[in-house]
Amino acid sequence: MAETIEYDLIVIGGGPAGYAGAIRAGQLGKKVACIELERAGGTCLNWGCIPTKALLKSAELFRSFQKAEMFGINAKEIAFDFAKVMDRSRGVAGQMAKGVEFLFRKNKVEYFVGRAQVTVPGMVEIIEGEHKGKFFKTKNVLLATGCKPRRLPDVPVDGQRVLTSREALEPRKSPPKSLVIIGAGAIGVEFAYFYNAFGTKVTLVEMLPQIVPVEDEDVAKALQRSFEKQGLAVHVGTKVENVRVGKDKVQLTLVKAGEANSTEIEAESLLVAIGVVPNLEGVLSSKVSLELERGYVKVNDSYESSVKGIYAAGDIIGPPWLAHVATFEAVNAVAAMFGHANAGRVKIFPGATYCQPQIASVGLTEKAAKEKGLNYKVGKFPFTASGKAVAAGDAEGFVKVISDAKTGEIIGAHILGNEAPELIAEYVLAMNMEGTVEEVHHAIHAHPTLSEALMEAAAATTGEAIHI
Repeated sequence: MAETIEYDLIVIGGGPAGYAGAIRAGQLGKKVACIELERAGGTCLNWGCIPTKALLKSAELFRSFQKAEMFGINAKEIAFDFAKVMDRSRGVAGQMAKGVEFLFRKNKVEYFVGRAQVTVPGMVEIIEGEHKGKFFKTKNVLLATGCKPRRLPDVPVDGQRVLTSREALEPRKSPPKSLVIIGAGAIGVEFAYFYNAFGTKVTLVEMLPQIVPVEDEDVAKALQRSFEKQGLAVHVGTKVENVRVGKDKVQLTLVKAGEANSTEIEAESLLVAIGVVPNLEGVLSSKVSLELERGYVKVNDSYESSVKGIYAAGDIIGPPWLAHVATFEAVNAVAAMFGHANAGRVKIFPGATYCQPQIASVGLTEKAAKEKGLNYKVGKFPFTASGKAVAAGDAEGFVKVISDAKTGEIIGAHILGNEAPELIAEYVLAMNMEGTVEEVHHAIHAHPTLSEALMEAAAATTGEAIHI
């Protein structure tokens, strides 16, 4: 008879939601196991956030060497080894995965690699892998299986001609000579920047009216101008039709909204970055029926699903599909299931995109504020007026802050420029504390720093910025 072990919590999925939830439960002294299909860290650590940032750092460094002369440094005949660039990315991912495995051991979390299934509420079985047939009796289950890339119908992904973000991260000796990227969200623009930096002719296509559609219009327009200066071809308000995959090229038709004529283009490869779909395949047996919303697990404010004792967190419960949000959700789900105070559903969170120039934002865009009929003010400060940004040779972009016109409370902030994802944290903290632009303005910031731009943007709301 198969061995049955009883746990306080079984976590299915080892990404930013899964491993964080498992570790937090371990810290609370609970008996917990985490079952991950591939490797600790999940998609984010192994095939997403971390390896892509390693690639982007290589691209940034290469670009920096190309403009070294402006700093008085002679660095001629700069070359790159693309295979090493890719290998380093995989090495970084591997190192971080080992770190998660160490944290599991430290917090007494049992870790299994395999495909898990909730057979009935309170029972989990590993149905594939080395531990196939192992059963777990558990008081609670946390589903943290995340999402997977959405694919184009009838266009098979082969890893050569047609890629998703996963195949784009697999080791290869050289970049494609030309690449069409469908979808200009965070994933699309990050890969567009990366491949363009290493000489690929990149065409970026977005069906919606702007690239990075969730971002403020000012940010999107400025990023598009920057990309076009860098040599990328950008098509917005454009649909892709009639994709034809050949032996050594991909052909497709671009149809721009409002135009009668279409455009035929071709490239060596096609990268599909049109979003994600929930990853629930095989996770629930026919005896377990959860309430879903558009395929995502529906949960309450404690992250419990429609079935008592089954919780869910991270991408599997729907947007915003961000690793840091997933971690927050899982930690609070664990707090809720074991009777501890929890912060409930996510309300204020930053988003970040790591192309160059970088993007970070929190709260409402100006368009959203206008659509809500809010009475608001905008403060804006360009990095060209920042001494630190100019000295560093990275003066592209700006800080934009949106505040309530009456109270001054910050309702949104948007940054385009170097180190934007690092800078946004101040505005996130301010919004969590219901802070005002006046309070940011009067908090003294060190000089010279990029963070001064946050202070100056806040001051610009009332016309008090010094350096513009």
